[in-house]
Amino acid sequence: MHGAPSPFLLLIPLAIVFGLDYYVFQGFRTLVAGTRFQTLWNIAYWLVGWIPLALIVIGFSDAAKPGGLSSFQQLVFNVFITLFVSKLFVLVFLVGEDIFRFFQFIWQRFSSPIDAPASMPGRREFISKLAFVVAALPFGSFVYGFTKGKYAYKIHKQELVFKDLPEAFDGFTITQISDVHSGSFDNKDAVAEGIKMIADLKSDLLVFTGDLVNNHAEEVEPFKDLFASLNAPFGKFSVLGNHDYGDYVAWESPAHKNANLDRLKNHHRDMGFRLLLDEQVKLSKNGQSISLLGVENWGKGFGERGDLERALQGSTQQDFKVLLSHDPSHWDEQVKGHDNKIHLTLSGHTHGMQMGVEIPGFKWSPVKYRYRNWAGIASHNERHLYVNRGFGFIGFTGRVGIWPEITQITLRRA
Repeated sequence: MHGAPSPFLLLIPLAIVFGLDYYVFQGFRTLVAGTRFQTLWNIAYWLVGWIPLALIVIGFSDAAKPGGLSSFQQLVFNVFITLFVSKLFVLVFLVGEDIFRFFQFIWQRFSSPIDAPASMPGRREFISKLAFVVAALPFGSFVYGFTKGKYAYKIHKQELVFKDLPEAFDGFTITQISDVHSGSFDNKDAVAEGIKMIADLKSDLLVFTGDLVNNHAEEVEPFKDLFASLNAPFGKFSVLGNHDYGDYVAWESPAHKNANLDRLKNHHRDMGFRLLLDEQVKLSKNGQSISLLGVENWGKGFGERGDLERALQGSTQQDFKVLLSHDPSHWDEQVKGHDNKIHLTLSGHTHGMQMGVEIPGFKWSPVKYRYRNWAGIASHNERHLYVNRGFGFIGFTGRVGIWPEITQITLRRA
């Protein structure tokens, strides 16, 4: 179990943030030097940056409580993240200028007479202005991200071809959603728009690949009616994600933690989802079938609970198999090289870190340095993994460039 971290653990990140802030302040100070309200501008710089941080530190333990952070606390956190990322862009320009100034100083020192004084060239106002102008782009993007972008649902369609797909399932459609994180939602009407988009796809099968809540089962209760309204001819199936087990908050006792998980499992049932716990079901059509498997969360570094061997019991090499497994690291570690071929694995978990760049032919997110496969399709030896970018959000309650996803996969026979 994980409770609230000790305040002393915040000292190192606070020192890093202060160092960053102080460095960026040098450029800001150059920018406002000589203005009428120079001193007030300098004071405002530190207040705007550190009041949100102080409020975060004071209330950081609230994230572990039922209901999580309040709307105001989430807004404060979003403001801090927005400013922090924007300052990183300023930092790039200032560091670049300082490197240039350093080599300029070295050149002057060695090209001038020995007795001639040499001093570090001053910071140029133009560079500081350019840095803050460029930083306005991420600033505006993050503001959009936590006001509108977090509900800017995008449908991703993927067609996959298999030579051994049963003929009856040629054209079979699967809608996948993942990482709802219902405890972060603050606009039920916006969520309802996303639910309508799912329903309008009219897929044959609907699957959910984990993280229904942030920590507590009660978080999904205001939205149960929306998810219960969804239907699919071949049913609705789900698995658990790492957040669903309540591992990241303190509980009064193991019994309370177990009761929370039992309540969450009941919510899956109430919403019409069959929760697959290391098991499989057969989906039949016109006398042919495919196997749908689901495992408990198995994630490298995020709880290795799932039992793939148990889920595979009774299946043969000839069966066409689709696996629901929350964390894509499971595919790399156990699935793609398994002797019993699993044709398609559907995962989530990464959220694409909720920030990054996706344009035709190029996608990037900081999460790529943690996960080899973090969004979209990956293939190996006729086995495929699809990583959903997530329906919801957590931590930074927004989306920047990596929008919330609804996936529709069409199975085709070669």
